[in-house]
Amino acid sequence: MSDLAKKALIRTLGFSAFMGLLIVVTGGPAYWQGWLYWIVFSLCSLVMALYFLQHDPALVERRLSATAEKEERQQLIRTVLSAVLILLLVLPGIDHRLGWSYVPGFVTVAADVVVVLGFAMIFWTFMANSHASAIIDVAPDQRVVSTGPYAIVRHPMYLGAALLLLATPFALGSLRAIVWAIIAVGALVWRLLEEERYLSQHLPGYDDYRRTTPYRLLPYIW
Repeated sequence: MSDLAKKALIRTLGFSAFMGLLIVVTGGPAYWQGWLYWIVFSLCSLVMALYFLQHDPALVERRLSATAEKEERQQLIRTVLSAVLILLLVLPGIDHRLGWSYVPGFVTVAADVVVVLGFAMIFWTFMANSHASAIIDVAPDQRVVSTGPYAIVRHPMYLGAALLLLATPFALGSLRAIVWAIIAVGALVWRLLEEERYLSQHLPGYDDYRRTTPYRLLPYIW
């Protein structure tokens, strides 16, 4: 196994274990919604990691090596988003223990399907754009991508992430966590706007792409 594969799998499995602790410890061993969400999320993450290690290791390397945002506003957005994501994972377990809200089982399962669809959109994005970075940045050899999901919206990875975030409260059986999912999507939109500003300044041809692909996140809406 290569050093890159070891690093990628350690990062993926480590994050999965951290998520499992946040979800299951707060919700308890009988929290089946938490277990199901954790299994779905972990399997999707692992499948993506294994696939791109095999078919596009350069993408994996770029995403692993890109750790710090370059501008203060970008760093602030990332900090806010990280804090909200922790709350989004912790609150449903507390909700489950205290019985604050109820989500039918079939809604929970349907929400997990939406989580998979969110991962599928992110996967499609990575297939189309090997420079899809974990931070807002432009590589020296980067070019504008306008094919695949990028022909539909300018930020398909954010669309996949938004689907995942909005499905999470229902998948974890918590109506009270919806507010945190909405705040997380709001932070995602803030990051999207910052990324557009940065790409317009640093990626040749991006403004032309903005004119030919008018929708940022939702086709025919915005």
